Amino acid sequence: MPACGDVIIACQIRRLGLQDYQTCWQAMQDFTLQRDESTADEIWVVEHPAVFTQGLNSQPEHLLQPTDIPVVDTDRGGQITYHAPGQLIIYSLIDIKRRRVNIRELVSILENAMIDTLAQYGLQAKAKVDAPGVYIDNKKIGSVGLRIKKGCSYHGLSLNNAMDLTPFQFINPCGYHGLQVTQLKDYAVNIKHYELAVPVVQSILQALENR
Repeated sequence: MPACGDVIIACQIRRLGLQDYQTCWQAMQDFTLQRDESTADEIWVVEHPAVFTQGLNSQPEHLLQPTDIPVVDTDRGGQITYHAPGQLIIYSLIDIKRRRVNIRELVSILENAMIDTLAQYGLQAKAKVDAPGVYIDNKKIGSVGLRIKKGCSYHGLSLNNAMDLTPFQFINPCGYHGLQVTQLKDYAVNIKHYELAVPVVQSILQALENR
């Protein structure tokens, strides 16, 4: 169990595989509501079956056409996005009060974890102050959405690896009209889900340990 920020409180890494979105979301809520000041932080590595999720600020017009893909109204920040197999999802269940990390700093930690990982594969990515997430050539490859309760975060990041990107055409991704999306596969990077998770998680842990 790797240390995570505090030499006493550990950080549990859970590799959950393919999980139903709503079941996983409920589990994150339950974990956050039941935890106390001594509960170890957790990072969950998952994939979801095809689903559109709408954040608290999402506007219905950003779903451009009806499809057979389920649409779930969730409690994270941000607008509508798409999840499906082939997309790496990492949920960060972090006591940010204990870590003395504010939400903007946590967003940056998650963005930088994706940027650092992509750099390892020769891909130059960057974050945008006015549009959270990670971009290559102005195409979005990674998203961040969080919720804070009891001074603790849940939800996290998604990084497009090797998936069918077609359903992104049915929405304004993250509420931005005409925003294009991309993935590692489009840049001839072929890596398995569990392998891609390793440097992303390591970067998050290192950033938390350096607080």
